[in-house]
Amino acid sequence: MPISSGIKGLQSIKSMQSVVKSGIPNKEDSDFIKLYMLEKERTRLKSEEIKMLQRLEIIQSRLKEIQIYYDEKAGEMHAIDKTEKNTTAAKDDKSDWKTMSIDY
Repeated sequence: MPISSGIKGLQSIKSMQSVVKSGIPNKEDSDFIKLYMLEKERTRLKSEEIKMLQRLEIIQSRLKEIQIYYDEKAGEMHAIDKTEKNTTAAKDDKSDWKTMSIDY
């Protein structure tokens, strides 16, 4: 049998766990703290946004350079293909060569 049940009034003693009271007496003070923390977070997020936008500009400029290079090379390859087709067509018309197999 528990000892505390025999002593009257022990259940009515308030401990810190049962007290539900704010550590800050005025709720207005907590609003100032919350506003301060939100302002800090806002400035942090703004600086992160600036860094990300700068990084995005670098990435986009590099992508443009790569695209320009691809376009140049594709144009060169397309021009080479046209000249090769023209030369092979000209060779086919002029050549009367016959092929034959050689056994070794």
